[in-house]
Amino acid sequence: MLKYRSELPQLLSETFMTDGGIETDIIFNKGIDLPEFSAFDLLKNKEGRQILKNYYYDYLSIAKKRCKGFVLEAPTYRASPDWMVKIGYILDDLQSIHEEAMGILEELRQEFETENFKIPISICIGPRGDGYVPGKMMTAEEAEAYHKSQIKVASNTNADLVSALTINYNAEAIGIVNAAKSLNMPVVISYTVETDGNLPSGQSLKSAIETLDDVTDNYVSYFMINCAHPEHFKSVLKSKEAWVNRIKGLRANASKKSHAELNESETLDIGDKKELAQDYTELRSLLTNLSKIGGCCGTDASHLEEICNLWFNNSVS
Repeated sequence: MLKYRSELPQLLSETFMTDGGIETDIIFNKGIDLPEFSAFDLLKNKEGRQILKNYYYDYLSIAKKRCKGFVLEAPTYRASPDWMVKIGYILDDLQSIHEEAMGILEELRQEFETENFKIPISICIGPRGDGYVPGKMMTAEEAEAYHKSQIKVASNTNADLVSALTINYNAEAIGIVNAAKSLNMPVVISYTVETDGNLPSGQSLKSAIETLDDVTDNYVSYFMINCAHPEHFKSVLKSKEAWVNRIKGLRANASKKSHAELNESETLDIGDKKELAQDYTELRSLLTNLSKIGGCCGTDASHLEEICNLWFNNSVS
């Protein structure tokens, strides 16, 4: 049954939480190999599915104490055609992967959701290429054709929205939004930025958001920033222009390292949890619509607990 697709509850001003760095948590903290960073591979057996349920359970338990809701993000970041085939799946597996993911998330929603704690479910979409390096860039038309298969599968499930994370150049973002729009799926775009606050393509965050809104008639439900430390993008958010108000969510890295440094790292940098929590609360003065908080590389449930503790000690949200 479709629940929130026509009216996303996280669009309200109250604080919603989401999870942290699922892949880095599972690989480094739980010691489980994920081929090509593909958390969806855990869906293939009962043991893997339980690992995923336990992972989400930790975050939901924290959020339920403080937040108004939780956005359950499916472990489908790599569940698009190129990546699936690369690790041994076939294209016919696309629907079953997403249905399996939705089954787990709907069980969790049934267990945790109440009238005062809403849980929308999002199908996570990753870039076609590397999350840190634009590499071979597609046109918007090519990106639409590529991502439409995953978004169409998502639209055939009970997912409430799709969220594209770690997007590093705008033609791909435009293609994703156009594909979602053609299928009447709400969509969130989350850009990643380098240490200078610009997208890895070199485009400014301001230009990316304004251009995308312009060419897609403001179809994006809201924007996010992920896979970068707040220190990398604070300075570009000081503008009081309208584009800044379109940013509603934040999933920051624990580490202050650049993408290039993270690519070379063989150990997990969990950063300073208290400092990261302080960064989140300080960003609220720049991002007046910021109300969806989660984490990315290097973060786990303990980071989000630290963030929530300080967040709610400094707010009545």
